[in-house]
Amino acid sequence: MRAAIFTIDSGAYKAKAESAAASALKRMLEQVGLEVKAAGLLPQEREVVSSVMRQLSDSGSVELILTTGATGYMEGDCAPDALSDVAECMLPGIPEALRAYNLRYSKKAVLDRMAAGIRKGTLIINLPESAKTAKEDMEYILPEVVQVVENINL
Repeated sequence: MRAAIFTIDSGAYKAKAESAAASALKRMLEQVGLEVKAAGLLPQEREVVSSVMRQLSDSGSVELILTTGATGYMEGDCAPDALSDVAECMLPGIPEALRAYNLRYSKKAVLDRMAAGIRKGTLIINLPESAKTAKEDMEYILPEVVQVVENINL
C-alpha cells in the first residue's frame, strides 16, 4: 500500500519546518510495510489542501492519504472541509472511533472535527496535529485502514 502524509500548518509551511507528526506517522507506516510516496507540509488553505487530495487520489499514485493538523474549529482549520470537498463517500465511523479513543486523555477530543472518506480508491483520513496522538490513533485503526483500502481496490 502506498501512502502520502501531509501536515496542514501555515506557520510551519512558511518556515519550511519539519513536522513531528508526519515523521512519526512515516516511521510507523514504513515499519508495518507501507510505502510512503510523499510527505510534507501544506498551508492552511482549503483549496490547496483539497487540490492535493484530489490530484493524488485521481492519479492513483497512493491508496492512503493522511493529514495531521487543522482539524479544530478555529479559522484556518480546514482539513475536514477540504476532505469533504473531494470525498465521494464519507466514513464517519473512523473519526467517531478516534474521538472516543482520544477521550481517554482529554475531554477536548469532543471539539475535534476529524473526518475520513474515500475518493477513487484512495482512503483519506484527517488526524490530530500532535505527533503522539496521530501515531496512536493510526496504530489503533490500522487493521481497519488496511481492510478498507484492500476492499475499495478489489
